Amino acid sequence: MPNELPAIVIVGRPNVGKSTLFNRITGQRRAIVGDEPGITRDRLHGMAVHDRRRFELIDTGGIVVSDAEYIPSQILKQARVALESAVQVIFVVDGRSELTAADLELASMLRKLGKPTVLAVNKADTKGTEGLAHDFYRLGIKDIFPVSAEHGNGVADLLDFLTIGIEQEEDKPEAIHSIRVAIIGRPNAGKSTLLNALIGEERAIVSPVAGTTRDAVDEEIIHSGVHYTFIDTAGIRRKGKTNDMAEKLSVIMARRNIRMADVVIVLMDASEGVVALDATIAGYAHEGGRSVILCVNKWDLISEGKKREFEAELRDHVKFLEYAPVLCISAKFGLEVNRVFPLIRQCYESSIKRVTTGELNRFVEALHFEERKILYITQAGVRPPKFILFTDKSGDLHFSNERYLVNQLRKRFGFIGTPVEIKIRGRLRRKDRPALK
Repeated sequence: MPNELPAIVIVGRPNVGKSTLFNRITGQRRAIVGDEPGITRDRLHGMAVHDRRRFELIDTGGIVVSDAEYIPSQILKQARVALESAVQVIFVVDGRSELTAADLELASMLRKLGKPTVLAVNKADTKGTEGLAHDFYRLGIKDIFPVSAEHGNGVADLLDFLTIGIEQEEDKPEAIHSIRVAIIGRPNAGKSTLLNALIGEERAIVSPVAGTTRDAVDEEIIHSGVHYTFIDTAGIRRKGKTNDMAEKLSVIMARRNIRMADVVIVLMDASEGVVALDATIAGYAHEGGRSVILCVNKWDLISEGKKREFEAELRDHVKFLEYAPVLCISAKFGLEVNRVFPLIRQCYESSIKRVTTGELNRFVEALHFEERKILYITQAGVRPPKFILFTDKSGDLHFSNERYLVNQLRKRFGFIGTPVEIKIRGRLRRKDRPALK
């Protein structure tokens, strides 16, 4: 993290309510929650404040210490990375059921690590759980807090204890502006590999198993003095291919992160060619009005003879994204990955660019449309850039004329990688004319 904050890590076996507790403490619906165990796989980072004490909260995937399967073992690996930086650990157990062998194994592992650990007995909000309380002392953790992550009961007491050693802030620090970048694409296109290549560490679980990432994973870094927040979203599947609840939630969360992003990297797999779903996914970013970079991964697997053919096919499939730059990379081997940062910044700056009314009207003086006369043009907004065109007639411009106008705006003022919106207004009354600058 750019700002070193004390880290508090949440651990526990699958389906005990870790993600619900994470959401409760951070005050955001960042982690996916549901009744199906094993939904969280990567570790999630969030900022939290309690009594003017600011800290970083990390949610880990459900841990089964003795499970040798690939995904559970990778979850344990991710949890160990988080625990190394922890100043406090919240060990979450299910207060409605008896302890399991997985609980006992995890408690043993935590004792060996020697990190300060508290036990959060979750779901302790119903009658009949009191009789189980004595059972939890078997874990060898003296500080025990009954909580309800869903309803918030007992969470304040838990945080009072956890934040005792954290200094209170006198004044609220200035918010650091960050360019938010969502990485989207089909499952197994290499999104997590790209994220790891950009930040220089194994931050997200990477595996050859399609659909490994389910939650959105944030990573904040500073590169060449610019603050970036990367969001590695779950692979988006075609409707009808999302049968289980976790996958459906992943699609919802991925689309939500697109709306929250400034720039969207649409990652495609060169080895599989351009498929219809790539265009569908890119369309989500376009519809959200976000800057878009078309990023083709695994470029090292394509022969020189097919590369030009691939690029032509790509442009043909996503004609509506003619404004989006194309970057061909190999995330695995770092090929052209260094070009991602400057391209993100260029696209972001285009999306927030403002042009004065004076500059715009000098620009349109040279433009002529047979169907109508342009009176004035002014910029109405950003992200994406929005322009209002006042003409002597009402109604939309012909498609070809609108495309010509947008292309000329890009040629004159840039607007690389961002959609541009044009709205038409009829003859402008004198009192409503914008002041020229």
